[in-house]
Amino acid sequence: MADTAHIYEAAEPDGLSISRAVVDGVAVVTLAGEIDHHASGLLRQALAPDPPGTARTVADFAGVAFMDSSGINVLIGAHQAHDPSGWLRLAGVRRPVLRTLEIVGLTTLIDCYPDVREAMAA
Repeated sequence: MADTAHIYEAAEPDGLSISRAVVDGVAVVTLAGEIDHHASGLLRQALAPDPPGTARTVADFAGVAFMDSSGINVLIGAHQAHDPSGWLRLAGVRRPVLRTLEIVGLTTLIDCYPDVREAMAA
């Protein structure tokens, strides 16, 4: 059952689009486009737990083809903001972005799942 709160924003016309919905008490943030320094502020807002430190968030990366270091910094901050009683999980991370997360060791901090359904069920 989804709550009615949805946010649709775009960092720039060809940049990152973000939608956020609450499904069964979990914030599901769906991303499409590229995550770079232009989009990092919007991504930071979208992944912020509400209330801080308690929320559960799944970020759906299936539509993200590229992410630079600013996205990595946002993910680290979002993970820390969800601790200790909440969590951040990533879903549908495409191979090029997943490889970047693996290289920097972020997959040891933030759990990655094949899709949103599995991320919510874990």
